[in-house]
Amino acid sequence: MTEQNEAPRAARMVDVARLAGVSQQTVSRVVNGHSNVAPEIRERVERAISQLRYRRNSAARTLATSRSMNLGVLSYALSVHGPALALFGIAEEARRSGYATSLVSLANVDRASIEAGLDSLVDDGVDAIVVLAPMTAAVEVLHRLDADVPVVRFEQGSPAGPSTVSVDETLGAQLATRHLLDLGHETVHFVGGPDGWMASDARRRGWQTELALAGRVTPPEFTSPDWSAESGYRAGVRIAADRSITAVLAINDAMALGLIKALHDNGVSVPGDVSVVGFDDRDESPYFLPALTTVRLDFTEVGRRAVESVLRSLRGEAPETIPLIQPELKVRDSTAPRR
Repeated sequence: MTEQNEAPRAARMVDVARLAGVSQQTVSRVVNGHSNVAPEIRERVERAISQLRYRRNSAARTLATSRSMNLGVLSYALSVHGPALALFGIAEEARRSGYATSLVSLANVDRASIEAGLDSLVDDGVDAIVVLAPMTAAVEVLHRLDADVPVVRFEQGSPAGPSTVSVDETLGAQLATRHLLDLGHETVHFVGGPDGWMASDARRRGWQTELALAGRVTPPEFTSPDWSAESGYRAGVRIAADRSITAVLAINDAMALGLIKALHDNGVSVPGDVSVVGFDDRDESPYFLPALTTVRLDFTEVGRRAVESVLRSLRGEAPETIPLIQPELKVRDSTAPRR
């Protein structure tokens, strides 16, 4: 048997970046002839390219000459309801427009992870990128980074802008709080979500704002470490022990489910003793017992609008502000007038 030597591995953009001591985005700028690279940096990159005999892959060549018909998605925590549905909306709208999608999932939202994720997508030759990482830390990093392709970010609770797409979650929490106050409840308690999430901040802000507008006392928040029904159950046990509480806004439907179960287990009736409102309007929410009053957020539309925005950029059209998607209060059986 004749032994064959293994072919040497072709140099990658990441190898060039490491040797030159720069980011992959900088290498991409040099390779594609961008002018916004300092001469000494350009020289270092070109020297590394020559030393490693680096050749751009076909995707990178496509990026420089025409369209790859591929959109990149940089995501974090796709197990969470909102980003997961937004990803579905991106994939569907991209497919209708003749585009494929490439996904890079982040383990962390620090600068190094986000920069590496963007570099990976750019190196793969995507035409544009949608970022699904609605975390405060990610927003701070992304605002300081400069990508080589159009980028649109999913930022929950952010103002409308040309490069951000979101639902007006602050208004959604106001609608839910106002609904409970209109039913005669003196105040509304809040079961919040984990720190660092833009959704947690936006929904908390809406609850506090509406109580302040009504001149009502803002009670202490029931905090939670995650978005789970188990966390909702733990909060529900504490709520059941305080019979002065008559109205609760849970930060999402999963927590509302756990909350209602805890109240039931402790002899507290929903909505007879305590009215409960959720958030998101998951598909199963009308089938809770009782059917859950909740705030509907169209996360699939988030993905669709994100794709529309990056495609406008690729066509060379002037940037347009992406309107906030409006929430909708879905009144069902878990809320009732205060006894």
